[in-house]
Amino acid sequence: MRDTRESRLLLVLLVAIAFALITVDIRGGEHSPLDGARQVTASVLGPVENSVATAVDPVGNAIAAVRDSGERHDRISVLERENAELKQRLAAVDRNSSRVHELEKLLKTAGAGQYGIKAAQVVGIGAAQGFSWTVTLDVGERDGIRRDMTVINGDGLVGRVTTVGPSTSTVLLANDPDFTVGTRLEGTGELGFANGRGDSALTVQLLNSKAEVKKGDRLVTFGSSNDRPFVPGVPVGEVIRVDPHSGGLTRTVRVRPYVGFTKLDIVGVVVRPPRTDPRDTVLPPRTKPRPTPTVTVTATPSARPSASASPGADR
Repeated sequence: MRDTRESRLLLVLLVAIAFALITVDIRGGEHSPLDGARQVTASVLGPVENSVATAVDPVGNAIAAVRDSGERHDRISVLERENAELKQRLAAVDRNSSRVHELEKLLKTAGAGQYGIKAAQVVGIGAAQGFSWTVTLDVGERDGIRRDMTVINGDGLVGRVTTVGPSTSTVLLANDPDFTVGTRLEGTGELGFANGRGDSALTVQLLNSKAEVKKGDRLVTFGSSNDRPFVPGVPVGEVIRVDPHSGGLTRTVRVRPYVGFTKLDIVGVVVRPPRTDPRDTVLPPRTKPRPTPTVTVTATPSARPSASASPGADR
């Protein structure tokens, strides 16, 4: 369109009409005369807008979903890491609590027998020496450990030291088939020799073939000359079976050891023997059996029938 006087007048007229329509619409408020025109425009352009929105929204939703998925994955990873750390802390607390308990039992046993001990921790199981039942301790020559010292824990006899290095030592366990220790029966004082049998009960040969022994009797170490390799009075185990008389010079019994050899952790090496034989004082107090409740039932005799209820009473 050429810039003529008529075109400029037309432009001014259109601007004036636009301002007039805006003024009428504002003054009309909710009842504006232009509502109809707006509704017609909305009905025409609405489907187009919805189509565009429908085409665009899946893309936006997918982008949001990917972004949220990444955030959720990161959060799950953080929670899993925190959960693993919490489990490790709880396991450490439980392990430390168990060790404190084991150390308390060890100190109580050592105190009862007046044993001077060097506390140690089991750091290895087994050795390069065949198929022996052995453990490695984290103490050695630098800690005053010597060969043929007695090793105990809070429950009783663990074994004896066989080899010693600068900072570690090896202990032959009492359940090893090559292990032998002199024993004494609680109360009667009957002597014998206990031998290991691997993962089975210890075998004890009592020197007196007529010794009075029964299931539940307890044994302690008899002790060695100069207290090496065994100090006296260390709990060994409890009799679980008594073999019948075989006519030999000895009598055989089976003994369940007090020590659990497959779950050793904190132990003590006896570096100073007791001044006097503790005899049976290191043995734990016997548990009293719980009394079995008895129920007494008293039978109440049935009432005898009265004379009026007897046959012929109404006659």
